[in-house]
Amino acid sequence: METSELLKKVRKIEIKSKGLSKHLFSGEYHSAFKGRGMSFSEVRGYQYGDDVRNIDWNVTARTGDPYIKIFEEERELTVTLLIDISRSSFFGTTPQMKNEYITEICAVLAFSAINNNDKVGVIFFSDRIEKYIPPKKGKSHILRIIRELLDIEPEGHGTDIGLALRFFNNVVKKRSICFLLSDFMSQAYESPLRIVARRHDLIGVHLYDPREKELPNAGLIRAKDAETGELRWVDTSDPTVRQAYQDWFNNNYQYFREQFLRSGADTISIETTESYVNALHHFFQRRS
Repeated sequence: METSELLKKVRKIEIKSKGLSKHLFSGEYHSAFKGRGMSFSEVRGYQYGDDVRNIDWNVTARTGDPYIKIFEEERELTVTLLIDISRSSFFGTTPQMKNEYITEICAVLAFSAINNNDKVGVIFFSDRIEKYIPPKKGKSHILRIIRELLDIEPEGHGTDIGLALRFFNNVVKKRSICFLLSDFMSQAYESPLRIVARRHDLIGVHLYDPREKELPNAGLIRAKDAETGELRWVDTSDPTVRQAYQDWFNNNYQYFREQFLRSGADTISIETTESYVNALHHFFQRRS
C-alpha cells in the first residue's frame, strides 16, 4: 500500500474510532473492566461485616488476632489484542471484508483503553506468530497498531489459535484483558484456552461473513481455499454440498462457544452485516 493511501486510511479510522471510544464506550469500558483488576494494598484488623474470604491467615496465625487483606483497584491495566491475520480473514461478500471489520474493532478497543490510561499490546498470528508489539500507552502507539493492521501481510497461510494463546501466556506475565479476534475456523485449542482463561480476563470475538455460514444456490462455481490456495469446482446447486458447508461452519462455531464457556471466558459473535458498535455496546453493558 502506498504511504499516502495508508496515512489516509489510518486518519479515517482514527477519527471514527476515537469518536466512538470517547462518546460511546469510555464509561462503559471503565465499568466493564476497572475493578476487575485488583491489587493487594495492606492488611488491617478484622471488623464485623468484613468478607471472611479476605482473611489473611498467615498474619492471623502470627498475631493471634484476625486480619484481612485490603485490595485496591489497579489504576492501570494491560489490554492485549490477539489478532488472526490468516488468509481466511481477507474475505468478504459485504462492503467490508473481515480484516477491515477487525481493524475498526481493534482501533475502538485500543482508544477506549488509552482513554482509561491503560496499556495496549498486540499479537498478530496466522499459523505462526507474525508480529508482537509490546504494551504501551499513548496515541502514537495506537496509530502504529492501526498502521500495522492495515499494512501487515501474513507469511503463514493457516490458523493456529492454540499457538497464539501459548505465546500470549508466555510473554504476558501480569494479569491482563485479552481480546482474541478471529473467525475461529480451526479447533484443537482447548488446553491453552483454559490456561489463559485462568490467568487473564479473556474475551473471544468471533467475526464471520454471511457466506461462510450459508452457501447460496449459485450453480457450478470455481472456489479457492483462502488458506491452502487450492482451487476446485463446487456444485452449489447440490443440497448435500450446501448442507456439508453449513455443518462445517456450525461445527467450528459450536466448538468455539463450548470451549470458551467451559473455560469461563466471555464471547462476542458478530456477522459483518451487523453493527459492531451495537455488539460492543451490548457486551460492555452486560459486563458492567
